[in-house]
Amino acid sequence: MQRLLADGSFLRVYLALALALLLTFGLALMGLALVDRVRIEQYREQLAEAPLKLLTWRVAALPAHERGGWLTQQSDLLNIRLSLREPADTELGWFDRRRLERGRVLVKVHEEEGWRLYRRLPREERILEARLSGLNERQLRGLAQMLGDWLAKVDGDSRRRRLEGVASEALPVRLNDLAPEGLDSHQLTRLRDGELVIRLMPGHWALTIHLAVPAADDSRQWLSIGPVSALKPTPISLLLLVLVIMLGVLAAIIYLIVRGVEARLARLELAAGRIASGRLDTRVKVDAGGFIGRVGMAFNAMAAQVQSLLRSQQEMIRAVSHELRTPVARIRFAMQMVEDMTDDPAVHRQLHGIDSDIEELDQLIDEILTYARLDSGIVNGAELERTQVDCRAVAERVIETLTPLHAHLRLELAPGPEVEVQADPRYLQRALQNLVANACRHAQSRVQVRLSLESRLVRLDIEDDGPGVPAGERQAIFKPFARLDDSRTRRSGGYGLGLSIVQKIMTWHGGSVVVDDSQELGGARFSLLLPRGLPASKAKLPVKPA
Repeated sequence: MQRLLADGSFLRVYLALALALLLTFGLALMGLALVDRVRIEQYREQLAEAPLKLLTWRVAALPAHERGGWLTQQSDLLNIRLSLREPADTELGWFDRRRLERGRVLVKVHEEEGWRLYRRLPREERILEARLSGLNERQLRGLAQMLGDWLAKVDGDSRRRRLEGVASEALPVRLNDLAPEGLDSHQLTRLRDGELVIRLMPGHWALTIHLAVPAADDSRQWLSIGPVSALKPTPISLLLLVLVIMLGVLAAIIYLIVRGVEARLARLELAAGRIASGRLDTRVKVDAGGFIGRVGMAFNAMAAQVQSLLRSQQEMIRAVSHELRTPVARIRFAMQMVEDMTDDPAVHRQLHGIDSDIEELDQLIDEILTYARLDSGIVNGAELERTQVDCRAVAERVIETLTPLHAHLRLELAPGPEVEVQADPRYLQRALQNLVANACRHAQSRVQVRLSLESRLVRLDIEDDGPGVPAGERQAIFKPFARLDDSRTRRSGGYGLGLSIVQKIMTWHGGSVVVDDSQELGGARFSLLLPRGLPASKAKLPVKPA
């Protein structure tokens, strides 16, 4: 871990997340800027649509030789530079020309030259260009007066059609038969005298232009242009939408980064679990660089080293155990020869003690070989011969075997239900016999075996009325050659391998062994926990674990 921190691997992950945050924040700002820009361009085009429609229609209605003079006159009147341009003479791009061909208004804003407005003449290829530095009251008055004069030349349905063609979303235009409401008497007087009236609406940051348009029957209609509103701020709903999109992009980026890291770490976790269960052939597939790839390579190297060390240890234990049998057999043979050569009772007593020691050494060798066989069996993927085992029958055989050896104790099997489990009967009996024998060595007068069924487990409890096992030693006693009291254990015939063998057998079966206090007898309670049922695929340990 320190090496990973030292070479900056985790730092690169944090930097990647920080860059993702900055990228998302930058995208959000760009999104807001883009939205505002689109809104501003759309507002400008809608605002310029009605005046340019009016100007292009007026120009298109004039003969070609009168257009130049009319444009010059209107340019002076409106303070707008108006000119007709050929499409090839403009600086517009292909997309801009396509928009003009569809009858759209094009607005270009230059920092030095101001605004440039473009629109094609109806049924012509030429383009009307209008250049202005900005909107002012003079232009509003001039355009409104031009619209009023243009509408005054027609009447009835023609006037309505012209009005509907000029109106736009940003610049509504209405023609009413009644005088507009909201004007004071002075404004109404000016309006009746033919003047143009501009009404400000401060509360709405907008203005409306009113103008009287004469009709053919000497009556009047009232033209209202507006309200022309200023560009409103970006709506809160739009800001929230951009924020949600930003958070969504951020979440997606972080998810993709974390998902890749999590997937590779999950493979490491799975491999570690398989190795912990004894499948030391398991390796991690290293399919990418970076710190996780280096962790995977280090993990594989560690697993190979552990596997090699355990194999060497098991081979050494088996070799030493087998080699010990030869000198033990020679010593026993020599002892028997000496015993046949003399009738001295003192010598026979010494020889009997030596024979007991040899027997103890022989049993120790058997225990070591059994432990080594179990341990190497898990390492090498040995198979269990699982069958349906009657646990009560196994417990009865164990009690029947050990009762004659411990006549001062009462060994009993508690009443209970019939319990069956999928297990290797030989190793299950060995594990139960080791625990019962261990309980007999430390019990005062009573040992009890109890069988029970739980939701997913089969439980075999072995209880005694001895001194029990201290809470701080309950994990250590399952280590090989571990003893709580060396002198007492040696005197009672233990070697410190019985509980280790039990633990190996339980691990081999996919179960476990635990120790706590006996609530009924007051001593220790060892419990074998086995899964109730295993699928057929799990009945044997695989020979080549993945």
